[in-house]
Amino acid sequence: MRLRIASLRRVCKGDLPVEFVRQDLTSYGGLELLRRFFSRIGLYGRLRRAFDAAGTGGDYGGGRLVLLIVGLLSVGARRLEHLRYVASDPLLSRLCGLARIPSSRTVANWLKRFTQKTLTALVAVTRELLYEEIERLKLPRLTIDVDGTVINTGSKVAWAFRGFNPHHRKVKSYYPLLAHLAQTGQILRLRNRPGNVHDSRGALHFLRETIRELRGRFGSRLPIEFRMDAAFFQRKILSLLDRRGCDYAIKMGFFHWLDLKSLVAAQRQWIRINREVDGFETQLPIPSWNLTLRVVIYRRRVAHESVKNFQLDLFTPDDGHFEYSAVTTNKTLTPKNLWNFIAGRGEQEKTLAELKGELAFDAVPTNHYGANSAWQQISVLAHNLLRSFQLQTLATPKPRSGKRTSSYRIRNTRTLRFLLICRAGRICRIAGRKILRLADNPATQALYNQITYALAA
Repeated sequence: MRLRIASLRRVCKGDLPVEFVRQDLTSYGGLELLRRFFSRIGLYGRLRRAFDAAGTGGDYGGGRLVLLIVGLLSVGARRLEHLRYVASDPLLSRLCGLARIPSSRTVANWLKRFTQKTLTALVAVTRELLYEEIERLKLPRLTIDVDGTVINTGSKVAWAFRGFNPHHRKVKSYYPLLAHLAQTGQILRLRNRPGNVHDSRGALHFLRETIRELRGRFGSRLPIEFRMDAAFFQRKILSLLDRRGCDYAIKMGFFHWLDLKSLVAAQRQWIRINREVDGFETQLPIPSWNLTLRVVIYRRRVAHESVKNFQLDLFTPDDGHFEYSAVTTNKTLTPKNLWNFIAGRGEQEKTLAELKGELAFDAVPTNHYGANSAWQQISVLAHNLLRSFQLQTLATPKPRSGKRTSSYRIRNTRTLRFLLICRAGRICRIAGRKILRLADNPATQALYNQITYALAA
């Protein structure tokens, strides 16, 4: 049946009046499911006990303020000033257990009270939740990517210095170091640092503490493997990983004292890795370190002349241009499998981009170093909680891959926010009981029912 054209259109002759009245309306219906998940894992109780032991309380309570910031980041806010725009939302108040939402100044002053002791208490809660998730998933191995990332700050922010940011050379920054768990996409450990340090500054202690805690929790039978870039190619780091029985694959720079160029020039037979990459394996003695390392050198054919690498004279112009890279490892992988394995490090870049873009990891709420470090830890906590929420409700296993990336199909934060969290609803009282009512949408209803059944189980 053909409809009349006039029935398809609507005429709007005037402006629609706008009124603001007190109603039990929410823009974030999915926060109720998050609150149920937080209740199942006892998140508030863990936070309260941690802050009570650290001697940090306050009128609102440290645990409730952490939940408030987690809720703020979950709905998409990036600044403490955004609190006043969501302060009237009933589900945000229900999530953090506060009848009155504090102002941004109150939360900022609370963040400035963070010391090394209270920050350690917050980190312990984050780490314990992640360890429990690892135990629940029964992961066969832990693949950890270690790298730093730049966070630009203002000129008056404490402990921020001009660093090695090639895009903003004169901007002060922080340079936090992170350990990324590849199987789940969660952050295993975080340490904030000034922006003027080398990428590996403090990495030895960082790795030592990470391995010690993992071995203490999971024993020596669980394999642990690390992937790092050339900044972490240091004798002490290699010795530490060998002593602790950890596998590693670390990229190497073409330093003149390694003399890798002469090995490439002398090589006549290359192993085919894929259509663009060739490689060969060698044993590289380093007399100054008293070590002999297994090294695999790769060349990748590109259509342009590389600025950061070199082009050997022995190749004819018809061969094109090559970019060279080298990887040292104590794993028994073939050169092809090692190429795929080290390429899996790229997964952490997506996680860091999600942290910065969706969970305000790169925001600098105050000029106080301790407060900004606490903000980073809470951002990581929010990220890990959203990942654990999906791992226990929505995630499905992925086929095994040589790149050792995420073992589960997990939606990113923006997608989860669109599908689940940012759903308008009304809180009604029916038969003396409050009920959250959402718009009738079959897809949304099926998604909510799936999560509700998973949480009940």
